Amino acid sequence: FFLGGIDTVEFPIKFTPKYPGCYHCQIVLKSSCDIRVYEIECVVNADQADAQLEFLTPAYQAVTQEIPISNISSEDWRFEAHLEGQCFHGPPIINVPVGQTVQYPLTFKPVAES
Repeated sequence: FFLGGIDTVEFPIKFTPKYPGCYHCQIVLKSSCDIRVYEIECVVNADQADAQLEFLTPAYQAVTQEIPISNISSEDWRFEAHLEGQCFHGPPIINVPVGQTVQYPLTFKPVAES
């Protein structure tokens, strides 16, 4: 922090959230000639686990895997999906409202045996 034009002061903050989510904080520093307000926002994600999907289906037949996307933040989410690889299909946009879980339908439809 820069106070009064000549000195800087370190102001360590320790943040240990118990749950994922969006945390807001306001720090107010007052002196006889100055007031400073600092707003801090921390977004905490759940532990990320690696995931692997395996699709097994006869050629020319589709199989769909529903992938849950949970929004535990304080804002609605809008995702754009960019699928890479042949034979995979899914909606290009998905909206996940606050506090809800929406299934993303990922479809694999092979055009030949492989």
